[in-house]
Amino acid sequence: MELHPFPTMAIILAIATAAGLLATRLRQPLIVAFIAVGIAVGPVGTGWVSADGTIELLSRLGIAILLFLVGLRLDLHMIRHTGPVAVATGLGQVVFTSVIGYFIALALGMDSVTAIYIAVALTFSSTIIIVKLLSDKRELEQLHGRIAVGFLIVQDIVVVLVMIALTAFGQDTGDNLATGIGLVLLKGAALLVGTWLMMRYILPLLLPQIARSQELLVLFGVSYAVSVAALSEWLGFSSEVGAFLAGVSLAGTPFRDALGARLVSLRDFLLLFFFLDLGSRLEFTDAARQVSDAIVFSAFVLIGNPLIVVAIMALMRYPARVGFLAGLTVAQISEFSLILAALGLNLGHITNSTVSLITVVGLITIGGSTYMIMYSHQLYDRLRKLLSVFERKDARSPQSHDDDEDFDVVLFGLGRFGSHLADRLGGAGHRVLGVDFDPHGVKMHHRRGVTTFFGSAEDIHLLEALPLDRAKYVISAIPDLQTNVALLHGLRHHEFTGTVALTAHTRHDAEQLRAAGADIVLEPFSSAAHTTSTTLHDLLAADDDATRRDSEGEGSREA
Repeated sequence: MELHPFPTMAIILAIATAAGLLATRLRQPLIVAFIAVGIAVGPVGTGWVSADGTIELLSRLGIAILLFLVGLRLDLHMIRHTGPVAVATGLGQVVFTSVIGYFIALALGMDSVTAIYIAVALTFSSTIIIVKLLSDKRELEQLHGRIAVGFLIVQDIVVVLVMIALTAFGQDTGDNLATGIGLVLLKGAALLVGTWLMMRYILPLLLPQIARSQELLVLFGVSYAVSVAALSEWLGFSSEVGAFLAGVSLAGTPFRDALGARLVSLRDFLLLFFFLDLGSRLEFTDAARQVSDAIVFSAFVLIGNPLIVVAIMALMRYPARVGFLAGLTVAQISEFSLILAALGLNLGHITNSTVSLITVVGLITIGGSTYMIMYSHQLYDRLRKLLSVFERKDARSPQSHDDDEDFDVVLFGLGRFGSHLADRLGGAGHRVLGVDFDPHGVKMHHRRGVTTFFGSAEDIHLLEALPLDRAKYVISAIPDLQTNVALLHGLRHHEFTGTVALTAHTRHDAEQLRAAGADIVLEPFSSAAHTTSTTLHDLLAADDDATRRDSEGEGSREA
């Protein structure tokens, strides 16, 4: 019996809720549970979800809002710092993965055309899944998160060119490829110029009028994100690129925080349909016969892709920890891989068997990489010694200060909180040495007159190069618990006798740091709340005193 769409949707949501509840009880990622539900209600299971139905429409809305919010919170100054490494890593990973994947496919006995499609399918990672995971872990603002988002956007742009090339592959004339790429470049320039004109001239005039109503502001945000995403897709790009640019165009406005806060819940709800839709698209026609090939390709994606990123970032003098955390984001193939496989099938370049193989690899790598990213820090701790081969010796060499110079404070972390600390302490006459593992951030602060040093707080060898014997205080402005505990252990190993102050964002982390032996625990959120409440109390008390004096004055006049 065929169900009406509305009760069908109700049943699907109920199943997703139950699966999500079970996943949380078992401490498993919700993404894996929702993809499993998508498989269960898709063509492989009940058949309730079709690839071109309502679920797909809601899925695409969720994708647009997700990438819109990523662009909305993007600091335009950050593009200058992470742009070069994002482009180099994104393009480098695409080239190395496709070349190695091609030869692996040939070694497994596949023909050259099939090998090309599989190699390309192994290349691209899912921007949507990665951004959602990093957002849930609150790591989008961290260095590895910013770099990962950068090279994922680069991949999204490259995939458009690849689809054009594959469409022209095997055709009689070679003019299609050159013409297609030329049109893409022209359309891309038009899209960027149009976005800049909106950001420069139209939005500053329009937004103050819209923002008078909060409901209208939310409606505008959704419609603007979806409209630019649709325009981008019409021009031949992915909708993700358009939605991201829409968010970037609003990132410099004073309304971005209010808009972003109101769209988070809508984003989380609509992304449920993306994972349901992704699961429903998976087909397993010849999966049983392709298990061995799928395991080989999956192992390459899960292990080889992250190592490629780590190696490229090591060449650019980034610590192995940053490269590893960023590299885990490419340990899966994306929904674009399934789209490319469908394109190859329609063009007659590959068979259903190849599509099925790519599908199985997608399912294995998406599930596996989700766990790897969720437990990335624990995984790094276990692999730290093996990854030490990617540490650049010149990355640790002191280049920013004189060995004979004395410092009162060694400050780890030059982010927003750390920068303020460095400025305040320096302005008060204290000699501060700032340490950070973002080479561009180090260069920026060095230009501002802050004495800087490149390195990671978790690197025990770095402490050997720092003037700890002449410093009175070591302060960590990094709010990560594991990083601070590792730094504390390293300082003990080097017998640092001064005062250690560490930063915590939560009460639980603060208690853990005190138990680990920190002399001082800085709690910027709690301190800000205390200062704010004290200020408000003084204002209210002053207002009450003024009111009381006015009433007493009126009483005396009446007497």
